Amino acid sequence: MAKEIDPARTKRAAAFQLWMGAPQPMITLFKTLDVTRLAGVSRKRGLKFNMLLCWCAGRAAAQTEEFYLLPVGDKMVQYGRLAVNTVVALKNGGINTCDIPFSDDLEGFNRDYLALTGRARDTGEAHDLGGDYMVIGTSALAGYDIDGAVNIYAGVYNNPFLIWGKYRRRLWKTTLPISFQFHHAQMDGVPAARFLDRLQGEISALKA
Repeated sequence: MAKEIDPARTKRAAAFQLWMGAPQPMITLFKTLDVTRLAGVSRKRGLKFNMLLCWCAGRAAAQTEEFYLLPVGDKMVQYGRLAVNTVVALKNGGINTCDIPFSDDLEGFNRDYLALTGRARDTGEAHDLGGDYMVIGTSALAGYDIDGAVNIYAGVYNNPFLIWGKYRRRLWKTTLPISFQFHHAQMDGVPAARFLDRLQGEISALKA
């Protein structure tokens, strides 16, 4: 369950004071991931590349304590559960979003991913888990060769966000540039960089 907490009683007390009133409190880090193993597992097991990357992101986030706190409005909220949001292309050419609850079980996460994104695609309705989950946003521009992106900041959606494009094959190595945007009241640069290192570690540890 999500609950409001006193930021002064957390490790983010100073950051909350400093950055909640900032006109642009978001930071974006860029990293090129080695996704050779992920692409291989995707092909060998018939699993969607983006699903696997979302699952690895959830695994890495679950090991990063800062992901369980999020500034919401002018409050700090503590969460016990994580979810990954993905953008779904609709049949009419539009897009919508879909929250998938994170599960450490890859097969279970894959079932939820396929079922929930399929429902969002068929109905044209977003799937929103509500306020009980700290949601990691993702957006895949998989058809395009981009180096990264800086997302807009509207002062409403403070959730961490990952954006990536097309992966790049070079001889025996496949790479993927990725951008990670986060609210400075939620985490500093060091834990954010460690999260990206954990993400790389989860990708490299995928079982074929």
